[in-house]
Amino acid sequence: MKAVRFHHYGGVEVLKYEDAPEPRVNPGEVLVKVKACALNHLDIWLRQGLTGWSLSMPHIVGSDIAGEVAEPTSPATGFRPADRVLLAPGISCGRCAACFHGLDSACRAYTLFGVMVDGGYAEYVAAPAANVIPIPGDLSFEEAAAVPLVFLTAWHMLMTRAQLKPGEDVLVIGAGSGVGSAAIQLAKMLACRVIAVAGADWKLEKARALGADEVIHRRRQSIADEVRRLTGKRGVDVVFEHVGAAVWEACFESLATYGRLVTCGTTSGEEVKLNLRMLYGRQRTLLGSFMGGKGELLDVLKWVGQRKVKAVIDSVFPLAEAAAAQKKMEEGDFFGKILLRP
Repeated sequence: MKAVRFHHYGGVEVLKYEDAPEPRVNPGEVLVKVKACALNHLDIWLRQGLTGWSLSMPHIVGSDIAGEVAEPTSPATGFRPADRVLLAPGISCGRCAACFHGLDSACRAYTLFGVMVDGGYAEYVAAPAANVIPIPGDLSFEEAAAVPLVFLTAWHMLMTRAQLKPGEDVLVIGAGSGVGSAAIQLAKMLACRVIAVAGADWKLEKARALGADEVIHRRRQSIADEVRRLTGKRGVDVVFEHVGAAVWEACFESLATYGRLVTCGTTSGEEVKLNLRMLYGRQRTLLGSFMGGKGELLDVLKWVGQRKVKAVIDSVFPLAEAAAAQKKMEEGDFFGKILLRP
């Protein structure tokens, strides 16, 4: 099969479109013919060697995958050849207490496609049957691949961790990202007031089209000052944050009394300062969030399948142009998800 692999860490130039062995399928697994794979920043960090994981080389990244069940497949898996499926991106043991409680990402064996196992930058991928999910509704392969990681992450952050309530004020940082565009839609699903933050006018226009009530241009405006103005100095109930150091202080200052800040990423740096007096004095809550459980993915897929919320697709590249796709992501010139098509 054809795949995009890297044999050592580095820049986009280490990505090689080349022949690779077809995945070996073990009992309880399904071979999937990849029709679309969405990019995530994780792909870039893995390629750069910044995650701390020791990867097998050569390596294939890609956590967001949709395609068809390939022949042959075991009837015991419950799937038939040509079934249209997407893959839950997180792989867990399925046997520990965390897994039984639906806390997949707390499993000590937890990993993702493209991390400790090969991912979707390839024509085929082997997946545990427990991770294979029928594509809901009439979604295309590209739409299906653009959903799992960002919508699962946004759902876990807002619904599970922050316990978002109808009508609350929500500040969404990085509105142009896949997870940001998902968060806007999920918050609006609960009739919340959404204030979206991005660094370009065209991204803010797209955020409004998704339902954002107010927008803040982070390069021209102070996030905290604008939040105070828009909320009558009250602040927001929930801050949805995944950027890290560059916006941390502004996000913390934007919280209302009893506000909750939920974070899942550190694209701009992981070291931040914290004013403890303002934390306890305003009775604010800081919440970390990482991925989510398969049950949560099934919950959000109901809404996606009914097209109550949608995956936002920026662009689609041929698999052979994976380096160009990753460069586009690194430059930040996108809104929503960038995809590869084998």
